[in-house]
Amino acid sequence: MATIVETALPRKRNRALGRFLRNRAAVAGAAIVLLVILVAVFAPWLSPYDPVQASFMTVRKAPSAIHWFGTDELGRDVLTRLLWGARASLLAGVVSVGIAVVIGVPLGLLAGYFGRFVDGVISRFTDALLSIPFLILAIALAAFLGPSLTNAMIAIGVSAMPRFVRLTRGQAISVKAEDYVEGARAIGLGHFRIIARYILPNVLPPIIVQASLTVAMAIIAEASLSFLGLGQLPPAPSWGSMLNTAKDFVSQAPWMSVFFRASRSSLRSSASIFSAMDCATRSIRASFEQRLAALTSLIKETSFP
Repeated sequence: MATIVETALPRKRNRALGRFLRNRAAVAGAAIVLLVILVAVFAPWLSPYDPVQASFMTVRKAPSAIHWFGTDELGRDVLTRLLWGARASLLAGVVSVGIAVVIGVPLGLLAGYFGRFVDGVISRFTDALLSIPFLILAIALAAFLGPSLTNAMIAIGVSAMPRFVRLTRGQAISVKAEDYVEGARAIGLGHFRIIARYILPNVLPPIIVQASLTVAMAIIAEASLSFLGLGQLPPAPSWGSMLNTAKDFVSQAPWMSVFFRASRSSLRSSASIFSAMDCATRSIRASFEQRLAALTSLIKETSFP
């Protein structure tokens, strides 16, 4: 059986890769995501300027060959701060989603598998959080915890957590009715072993897709919190705080407004990341589902002749 599975899965993988490469929107989306990640990782090498070092000799200088996007109200290079701001935004997105997954997935597994009282308590708590708009809840939590990037990530993670609880619960309810789960119960396996070995691996594909999409949403949320003064605090660069500063200098330095639209376009690039990840992760999900279907059918054919 192992040989059959090993030969079948690479074929499915190659088909999924081919379908992904033929999808121009998916390839473009993956390229955008990769570009932003590379910019964030290699920000120290892409610009020779310090993102927080003020230079009062170059305050609000227009774009030039030295400063491509000009300088801000403290003489700092705008392009450099945009590059470094991408690091904070991506960090906030990944860590926030990590918090949401670590809390939400176990709660969803417990609710979906055990049902009854456990499901009732967890579901009502989740419904209460879902009744509050995501960004409003994140703002309220960030205001309660205090302004900082760490607190903003916690607030965003807790606000995104109900999505993963609801998704995981639904998948767990579906999977626990499968024959192999019933068989595991029949041979006397414990509940938590069944969850870890049979339920969790089969609910991971949609969770991975949801996590990918939520990263982009978390990036936008972090920028919004920073714009309101509840996220990354100055002088550390952040897309939201940079945009907040730029709005005060529209009349005194019009070029600064234009190039701070790069900051605004950075927020828009967050939205494009959202769309990009949507395109890219559709193919990932299709690949997961096809591989899982192939593996399941092969196991059934070889186990139950």
